[in-house]
Amino acid sequence: MDYNLFYQGKMFDAYDHLGSHSYFGGVYFCTYAPNAQKVAVIGSFNNWFPQQMERNGDFWSIDIKGAMPNDLYKYVIYTRNGETVEHCDPYGFGMELRPDWASVVRNLDEYHFTDDEWISKRDKNYNKPLNIYEMHLGSWKKKNNAEETGWYSYTEIAELLIPYLKENHYTHVEFMPLSEHPADISWGYQNTGFYAPTSRYGTAAQLMELIDKLHNADIGVIMDFVPVHFALDSYALRNFDGTSLYEYPESDVAISEWGTCNFLFNKPGTAVFMQSCADYWLTRYHFDGLRMDAISRAIYWQGDAARGVNPNSLDFLKKMNAGLQQRHPDCMLIAEDSTAFPKITAPVEYGGLGFDYKWDLGWMNDTLNYFRTPPAERKDHHHLLTFSMQYFYNELYMLELSHDENVHGKATVIQKMWGGYEDKFPQARAMYMYMYTHPGKKLNFMGGEFAQFREWDETREQDWDMLKYPLHESFNRYIKKLCELYTNMPALHNGEYDRSTFRWLMADNDSQNFYVYMRSAENQDILCAFNFSGSEQTVRLNADKPWVLTPLLHSDEQTYSGTVKHEDILPIYTRQAIDGEIFELTLPRFSAVMFEVKEQIL
Repeated sequence: MDYNLFYQGKMFDAYDHLGSHSYFGGVYFCTYAPNAQKVAVIGSFNNWFPQQMERNGDFWSIDIKGAMPNDLYKYVIYTRNGETVEHCDPYGFGMELRPDWASVVRNLDEYHFTDDEWISKRDKNYNKPLNIYEMHLGSWKKKNNAEETGWYSYTEIAELLIPYLKENHYTHVEFMPLSEHPADISWGYQNTGFYAPTSRYGTAAQLMELIDKLHNADIGVIMDFVPVHFALDSYALRNFDGTSLYEYPESDVAISEWGTCNFLFNKPGTAVFMQSCADYWLTRYHFDGLRMDAISRAIYWQGDAARGVNPNSLDFLKKMNAGLQQRHPDCMLIAEDSTAFPKITAPVEYGGLGFDYKWDLGWMNDTLNYFRTPPAERKDHHHLLTFSMQYFYNELYMLELSHDENVHGKATVIQKMWGGYEDKFPQARAMYMYMYTHPGKKLNFMGGEFAQFREWDETREQDWDMLKYPLHESFNRYIKKLCELYTNMPALHNGEYDRSTFRWLMADNDSQNFYVYMRSAENQDILCAFNFSGSEQTVRLNADKPWVLTPLLHSDEQTYSGTVKHEDILPIYTRQAIDGEIFELTLPRFSAVMFEVKEQIL
C-alpha cells in the first residue's frame, strides 16, 4: 500500500489493501483506525473471540489461517477513553441482512466477467440515445407478490429484467442504491456498508453476474451512489475509532436534513474512502456509470446557497471526478443537482466539477407544474415549457422523471396530470412526447411506462395487473413506440448539445397552448407539434422550403386509446404563399404529433 498516496488523499484503490482479502488457507484483515487504543477482530472463524490486530502506524492488520470466504466478522475497537465498541468493516465487501450487521468475507475474484465486447465499445453516449429505466430492484417484481419478503436475487431478476428492457427500448438501467443499508424505507440512501452489495438480493458474485448478463444483452448499468452522508447506526462509520473519523465533529453541519452524518472530506482518509468506493463499483463490478445523489449538499453548506460554498466537499468532488474520469474515461458521472452552480458538467481542468451529465430538475418541476394547471389557465404559464431551452446549453442535461416524482404524497406522474381519470391519459401521452423530443438524455422511473396511479411503495411490487385494462395497455404500447423512435431516430439524440440541432417554429402561441419545434441531425429533420389546450386547435406555420411532413407518431391515435383514426393521419404538404411556403396543422385537445420532414421534389 502506498501510504504517501493515502495521506495525500490521492488513492483510488484503497479497497485492494483495506477490508478482508481471502487467499488459499486464510484471510488477511486490515482497517484504518488512527485514534484507537487497540483493535481486534472477531468472527465465525474464531468463535467470536477477539484476536488482537497488529498496529502499523494508523492501520491495523492480521492474517487469520482457517478463515475463508462467507465467514462473518466484526472489528472490536478499544477507544482511548476506555470504551469497547463493535463495528462492521468500513471496507467490507459483504454484510448480513438487517437487523444483523456483521461483515462477510467475499472473494471478489470468484466471478469472471464475459463482457469484453461491451466494455470495448461503451462510451458516454453524448451523440447516442441514452434512455434510462430507473428501478428499485426489490419492488419491481416480487415472488408471489409478497411484501416483506419475496425479493428476487440478483441472478433471478436478470431473466425477467433483460427481456423487459429490450422490449421497451431502454438503453440503460439505473438501480437505486445497492450498497448495504439497515432500513428498507431509506431505499439505500442511508448506507452502513458502502462497499457491500445489499444482501437482500444476494452476494457480490451474483450482482456481478447480473451486470455481466445485462452487458451481454447490450444494456448499460448505472448505480445510484451516495457520496455525501451515511447512516447514524453506531456499528457503522460513526465514531469508528472512538472519534469522528469520517464525519464532522459535533456542530451545526454535522447532521444532514435526513438525520444522517455528513462526510468531512478535508480528511485524507475520508476522501480516499469515498473516491475508492466510487472506483470500486466501476472497476470491480463493471458499472457503466454512477448517478451521484444530493450533490447540492456537497456544493453548499447543508445544500443552502445562502450559507455559501462548502470548500471541503467542493474540492473533493473536483478531485474525485478528475481521478475517475482519468481511470474510467468511458463511464458516466451523473449529478443530481438542483442548484444554479455553474459548470457542473465542465471538465475539472476547465474550472468545472467534472460530471458528464446533470439532472434537469428545473425542466422536471416546470413541466409537471404546467400539466397540473387547468387548461384554461395554461396561457398564463405558457413559458414553463419554453424556458428550459433558454438555459439548456449551459450544461449537459438529462431530463428525468425519477422515483422522487412518484412518492411521499406527490402523486405519480400520470396522477399529476390535470383533470379526471380519462383526461389524464391523453395529457400524459402528449407530455411524454414532449419529453422524448426535447433535447437531453432521458430517465424514467419504473411504472411510468404503463401509467401506474399508485405511488411507489418499496414493500410492494409494481401494479402489473394494470396492463389488463385498455387505457394502461395502450399507454404502454405508446411509450414503447416513443422509446423506439427516440433510440432509432438520429435527429432525436445526435448532437443535441449543439444549438444548430434545435429550433423553435412556434414558441409564443400562448392563446392556443400550441408549441412547434424542429430537431435535426444526420440529414434528418423531425417536426414536433403540441396542443396542450382543452380543445381542438388549428395553426398556420411557415416553412422555409417546400416540405412533405410524414407522421411518425400521433399521441391521440385510436390504437393508443385516442380519438384519431390511423387512416386520417396523412402526410402534410406545404403550399406556395406570397411570403413563402405555408401549411396548416390541426391537433385534437391534449395531443402531440411527430413528423419526419423531407423536401418536396417539385
